[in-house]
Amino acid sequence: MIAEFGHFALVCALCVCLVQVGAGLAGARSNSADLMRVADMSARAQFGLVLIAFGALTYSFVVSDFSLAVVHANSHIAKPLVYKIAGVWGNHEGSMLLWVLILALYGAAFSWGERAMPSSLHARILGVQGLMGIAFLVFLVLTSNPFARLDTAPFEGRGLTPILQDPALAAHPPLLYAGYVGFSITFSFAIAALLEGKVDRAWARWMRPWTLLAWVFLTLGIALGSYWAYYELGWGGFWFWDPVENASLMPWLAGTALLHSALVAERRGTLINWTLLLAILTFALSLAGTFLVRSGVLTSVHAFANDPARGLFILAILALFTGGGLALFGWRAPASSNEKFQPVSREALLVANNIFLATATVTVFIGTIYPLALDAIGGPKISVGAPYFNAVFAPLTIPFLIMLPLGPLLAWRNDSLSPLVTRLAPAALAAILITLGLAMTRNGTPLLALVLLGGAFWLIGGALTDMGQRLRRLQNLTQTPLLSAPVAHAGLGVMIIGIITATAWRQELVVAATPGDVLQIGEKTLRFDGVRERAGPNYTSEQGRLVYIGGAHEGNALLPERRFYEAERSQTTEAAITTNLAGHLYAVIGEPVDDKRVVRIWYHPFVAFIWIGALLMALGGALGLAGRVGRRSHAVSGARA
Repeated sequence: MIAEFGHFALVCALCVCLVQVGAGLAGARSNSADLMRVADMSARAQFGLVLIAFGALTYSFVVSDFSLAVVHANSHIAKPLVYKIAGVWGNHEGSMLLWVLILALYGAAFSWGERAMPSSLHARILGVQGLMGIAFLVFLVLTSNPFARLDTAPFEGRGLTPILQDPALAAHPPLLYAGYVGFSITFSFAIAALLEGKVDRAWARWMRPWTLLAWVFLTLGIALGSYWAYYELGWGGFWFWDPVENASLMPWLAGTALLHSALVAERRGTLINWTLLLAILTFALSLAGTFLVRSGVLTSVHAFANDPARGLFILAILALFTGGGLALFGWRAPASSNEKFQPVSREALLVANNIFLATATVTVFIGTIYPLALDAIGGPKISVGAPYFNAVFAPLTIPFLIMLPLGPLLAWRNDSLSPLVTRLAPAALAAILITLGLAMTRNGTPLLALVLLGGAFWLIGGALTDMGQRLRRLQNLTQTPLLSAPVAHAGLGVMIIGIITATAWRQELVVAATPGDVLQIGEKTLRFDGVRERAGPNYTSEQGRLVYIGGAHEGNALLPERRFYEAERSQTTEAAITTNLAGHLYAVIGEPVDDKRVVRIWYHPFVAFIWIGALLMALGGALGLAGRVGRRSHAVSGARA
C-alpha cells in the first residue's frame, strides 16, 4: 500500500505542476497577485508530494519489499542498512526520482527565499520550473516508474552493484544532482527574463547566488566522485576522461564562466546577452549529461540504464528545453549594445576568462560527443581519451593561470598596470624561484609540468595578495563575499599542484610476489606477507598484507582486498592507501599466478592537494553565499527594529 501511495503522490505532483505552470505564467501576464500566489503554493506543494513519494520508495528499500521491481533488482536482505538507503538512488528509477525531488526542492526554496524581486519575474521563474517538473515527472511515471510491482514477489533480491556498495554512494549522487539540477534555476531566470522583456543588473544580481549554489554543489560532487573512483576502482588514477566524467565537467566549466559573466552583468550592466546564453547552455549541458548516463549510447561504470526508449525520451526533453530556450533567446534577446572594454580593466580580464572557459567547454564537448556521433551515423568506432584532452587542455590552462590573478586586483572600467606590477611582484618572484628549485631538484620533470606548476604557484601568490588587501576591508560577516574569489582561486592553484605532481612524479611497481618478498618503490620498503580469506557483512574477500619496513610507518600494514559478492555474483578491488599531505602509497592485489600473487603499488606525491583544492574552491563559493545570507538577515533585523 505504501508503494501505491508513493505512486499516487507522484501523479498528484504532476497535476500540481500543471497548476504551477498555468498560474505562474498567466498570473505574470495578467499581473494577478492571486494567481501568482497559487504558483508559489504549487511549488511548495509539488516538493511536499515528491518528498512523500521519495519517502515511500526509501521505506520499500529499508523493509526489502521485493514486490517492487526496482527493489528486487537493486537490493538484498543481507545488504547493510546504509546501502539499502543509498541504494534508493543507486539505480535508474530511484536516481530519476532523486533528480525530480531536487528539482522540486529548488523550486520550493526559490518560492520561499526570493521575495524581493518583481512579482511577475518571480512567477515566471516558477512557471518555467514547473515546465521542467512536468517533463521529468511524465518521464518518471511513463517510462521509469519506481513503484512498478512484479506479478509474483520473490523472496530475495538481486542486490546492489558491488562497486556502488560504498559510503560515497550516500553523498556523491545527491551532491552531483544538486549541482546539475541547480542550474535549472539559472535556466528559469534566463527564460523568465526573456519572457519579461527586461534583463538588467538587478536580474544578474538575483541570479548569481543561485548560480553560485549550484556551482558549489557540482564542485563538491565532482571532487567526491573523483576521490571515490580513485580509491574504489583500483587503477590508481583520479580522472579517466570517461564520457560521463566529462558530462559533469562541461556544465562545471560553463557554470564557472556563467558566474564570472554574471558578475560583469551585475557590476557594469554589460555581457547581458552572453550571460543569458550561458545560463541556457549550462543547463543544456546538465541535461546532456543525464542523456549520456541513461541512454545506453555508452558503456561506463556511471551508466544507470541502457534502454534506448528512455534515452529518446530524455533526448526529446533536451531538445525541447535547449531548442526552445535558444529559439526564445534568438527572438527576445535584447538588442546588442556596443560594449567596449578597456584592455586594462577587471571586466576585460573577466571577458578573457570567459573565452578560455568557453573554449575548454567546447573542447571537452567535441572529444566526448564526436565518437558517439560518428558511431550513430555508421562510422568507425573510435575513442578519444587522455592524450587528446591533456594535449588540448594544457595550452588553454597556461594563459588562463597567468591572467587569473590579475583581474581581481584591477579596477572596473579602467586601470593602470604599474601599481598592479608592484603588488604582484612578490608573488611572481616566489613562483619563479619555487619553479626553478623544482627544476633543479626534480630531474626529468617535463617542461610543460614545470610551467603549469609555476602557473599554479603564481595563482596562489596572486590570490594571497588579493586576500590580504580584502582582509583589510573586511568589517563583519556580511562582507565575506570579499574573500570568495581569492579563496576559490587559491583552491584552483592547490588543485593544479596536486594534479601535476601526482601525474608527473608518480611511481609504479608491478610484481608477482610470494610471501616474504621485500618490495621497493622509491624510498618506501614493504614486505609482502601473503593473502588471507576473511568474511564481510555480505561478501567474502582475499586480503593481502604489505608491512612497512623502516621509516616513519615502520610495522604499519596496507591491507588491499579482492571482494566477492555472492548475491550479485560479482567482485571488486579494494585499494589500501596510506595517506598524508606529502603523498599516497596506493596498493592493490590481483589474480594469483601459480604460487605468486600480482601486487601493484603506486606512489602519488601530493595527490591529496587535488581534493583539498576542490574543498577550498567550494569554500570560496560558500563564503559568497554566506555573505548574501548575512546581508539579508541584517536587512530583516533592521526592518524589524
